Amino acid sequence: MSPRTEKQFENIREEKKNLIMNVALELFADEGFYGTTISKIAKKAGISKGLLYNYFESKDDLIRTIIFSGLDDLDEFIDPDRDGLLTGEELTFAIDKLFDLMKGDIHFWKLYFSLFMQTPVLRLVEGRLQEIVGKYISMLTAYFESRNCDDPEAEALIFGAMLDGIGMHFIANSVNFPIERVKKRLMELYAK
Repeated sequence: MSPRTEKQFENIREEKKNLIMNVALELFADEGFYGTTISKIAKKAGISKGLLYNYFESKDDLIRTIIFSGLDDLDEFIDPDRDGLLTGEELTFAIDKLFDLMKGDIHFWKLYFSLFMQTPVLRLVEGRLQEIVGKYISMLTAYFESRNCDDPEAEALIFGAMLDGIGMHFIANSVNFPIERVKKRLMELYAK
């Protein structure tokens, strides 16, 4: 058997890091940040605490990495042409993809929404979170301004609050919440 290549080591390292993040995400979402210990994460991931610390400096570092990684996923489809402006077509695309993300990763969104109820945990990510949300609100404000809304910034904030509310209701009752009907109506209201 020949020794592993650098690429193989890199792949193994990435797989282990993703395993830790996925296990931590599930535990943080289900048991809360403070109810989840490094020991629980390591045990559920089937690794030692020492190995976990090879990947993440602390539990704070781990939650930051999880949240920032999830937020980076949003950037993949909001303003896909990277011109800083939203068109109706781009907003439709963004809404569709956001709803797909919600349906595809309930644990992440459960954790995301729970952050707002845990002020000390929110402080761990709030700087970058405010930067990202601020960018989206600015883009939405410009979008609503181009649509001749009376108060484009208020409309952008209402739209954002609607998305948050929809997300929370879906996460709380994903089996019965009519997500596709709500998505269709949201697009009718805002992305024509």
